[in-house]
Amino acid sequence: MKLATLKDSTRDGRLVVVSRDLTRCSEVGHIARTLQAALDDWEHVAPRLQLIAEGVETGAQPTIRFHEHDATSPLPRAYQWADGSAYVNHVELVRKARGAEMPASFWTDPLIYQGGSDAFLAPRDPIVAVDEAYGIDMEGEVAVITGDVAMGSSPEAARGAIRLLMLVNDVSLRGLIPGELAKGFGFFQSKPASAFSPVAVTPDELGEAWDGGKLHLPLLVSWNRKPFGKANAGIDMTFDFGQLIAHAAKTRNLLAGTIIGSGTVSNKLDGGPGKPVEEGGDGYSCLAELRMIEAIDTGSPRTPFLKFGDQVRIEMKDKAGHSIFGAIEQTVEKYQRADPR
Repeated sequence: MKLATLKDSTRDGRLVVVSRDLTRCSEVGHIARTLQAALDDWEHVAPRLQLIAEGVETGAQPTIRFHEHDATSPLPRAYQWADGSAYVNHVELVRKARGAEMPASFWTDPLIYQGGSDAFLAPRDPIVAVDEAYGIDMEGEVAVITGDVAMGSSPEAARGAIRLLMLVNDVSLRGLIPGELAKGFGFFQSKPASAFSPVAVTPDELGEAWDGGKLHLPLLVSWNRKPFGKANAGIDMTFDFGQLIAHAAKTRNLLAGTIIGSGTVSNKLDGGPGKPVEEGGDGYSCLAELRMIEAIDTGSPRTPFLKFGDQVRIEMKDKAGHSIFGAIEQTVEKYQRADPR
């Protein structure tokens, strides 16, 4: 089952069931007006939505044309957005580039931070920033939306609470991160609003690519219409989603509608850092990783961060080449302050 939220006059949009080929959708306001409402009563609502989904495929259900640019984030706002860093290869490179050793515990104890969830970017919304000097970067990731998760849940129980999957562009302002981390209190200004894919899908839609905790497909990232990354999300993922969710729930209950991110998808190559796509590698899911490798190899990074006017696209396709979640497509724009008059 594939679900999306269409923009309307409300902050939370209206829920629709989307066809597998992402061309048609059916209104389901009589079942649940919003995705959050569906998640709050998932055991009763999901079977009814599944019947709609089957009707959409067979033609028995009335549909309208689905356009990805009409979609806002599947959850335009959420009770919680917690992002992990499950690809420890990425963390290792970050620290190596600045000459810092990585604690051994990073391989056994997940990293996670609590991001802003009061307003997400729609998948076609621009990335806006005041200044290019902030070091604007994309971060291609996979995320899950959970049902209720009890405090102290095991990874096995947590995997059973995964309701939906989607893609993420977790925008980072790299120039602001070092100063914030130096304060010892974590990210805030360096992590503006994230963007999610137009469509969220139930795990069963992914077939053998989903093993219950990891999604084994390449994450396709392009920068200014050129391939930049195709790292496989199921490879080199040190902690699966069950482990990430259980880590987040160690000391608190997680409510239905909680979003947990994988962190930047990153693959190694022959035990070492990956290579750019144009050199035959799987590339990267963020600019910072390429810059780290450049710094390690030559002493300083050569690749700039995102500039105003740059375009980013993040997508994932099945083995037949069909888009699963739709695409995140964003242009970087300079923020224009509203005239106070």
